[in-house]
Amino acid sequence: MAETQTAPASAAEVDVLTAARNWLARDGRVAIATVVDTWGSAPVPVGGQMAVAADGNFQGSVSGGCIEGEIIMEAEDILASGRPKRLTFGVADETAWRAGLPCGGKVQVFVERIDAKDGGAILLDRAVAAGESRRGLVVRTHLADGRKEVFERTDANLPQDIAERFNTAKSQLQETPDGDVFLHALVPPARILVIGATHIGQVLSQLARLASYDVTVIDPRTAFASADRFPDVKLLTEWPQDVLPKVGLDPYTAVVALAHVGHIDDEALKLAVQSDCLYIGALGSSRNHAKRVERLKAAGITDAQIARIKAPIGLDIGAQTPAEVALSVMAEIVLAVRGVKRK
Repeated sequence: MAETQTAPASAAEVDVLTAARNWLARDGRVAIATVVDTWGSAPVPVGGQMAVAADGNFQGSVSGGCIEGEIIMEAEDILASGRPKRLTFGVADETAWRAGLPCGGKVQVFVERIDAKDGGAILLDRAVAAGESRRGLVVRTHLADGRKEVFERTDANLPQDIAERFNTAKSQLQETPDGDVFLHALVPPARILVIGATHIGQVLSQLARLASYDVTVIDPRTAFASADRFPDVKLLTEWPQDVLPKVGLDPYTAVVALAHVGHIDDEALKLAVQSDCLYIGALGSSRNHAKRVERLKAAGITDAQIARIKAPIGLDIGAQTPAEVALSVMAEIVLAVRGVKRK
């Protein structure tokens, strides 16, 4: 089965698992529906989930409203029998249009019962904790019987296909000699840390939010980092060297140095290049970057670490205005998140 594009685990998906965990604690069982494959247009990407309680309450979505009613009815049977089902639904063109899609398609959903007595509480506790701590998990589910294997990025001798799920944040339906399995990449959403509350940072933070990325702006200059200039954006008015260790730099984080002030940008870059964050970019001309390189070398940063910095920042689209520069940076971050090599 071909690999399918999917979104990283969002806060909404963590909420689905939290609701499932709470219902499991209350009732001893809960049904979870997971999108395992799609064809054509689909309102919810592969990996999207919906939890259904024994009393019919539900959280999440597998189709944006098109088939949720049918899933709830199927979940009632599955909660009673304990036998998982793999269901295929067609999304009609007119239904897809109402959901904001250009055409219809198909969606395949795996519905299963999670039981407290079979270790379901441990599984959900682990998944919720991993999401909250931005560690992430990959869960391999055997669709014939619902049997699961859980992997973390730090596990020794990770199978290659599992390691790819962590690196690409893409879930995948696989055909194996033992039957189909679903590799569910429950990884955190990509996060952008904008160093410098500049005009470019203003536009970039809005683009990031529109694209459903988490974004935080870091700048010790309170006149720059104000709620008036950055409405609905998380602001941290601290020095990068003080706040970044607390925020944490992980493989799902992009660091963008836009302050254009050496003693602010440099401190962030020193920490970023020594971490495993997915993207590092710095604003400035080639001449300014050459001076930055000398400063970083003098601070003990190696050539290999410095080479990780994208500078000049952003894709070369001929950007001239702050908005165009922000667009080029956002595009370069998307390439990094999706694992696409820059040509």
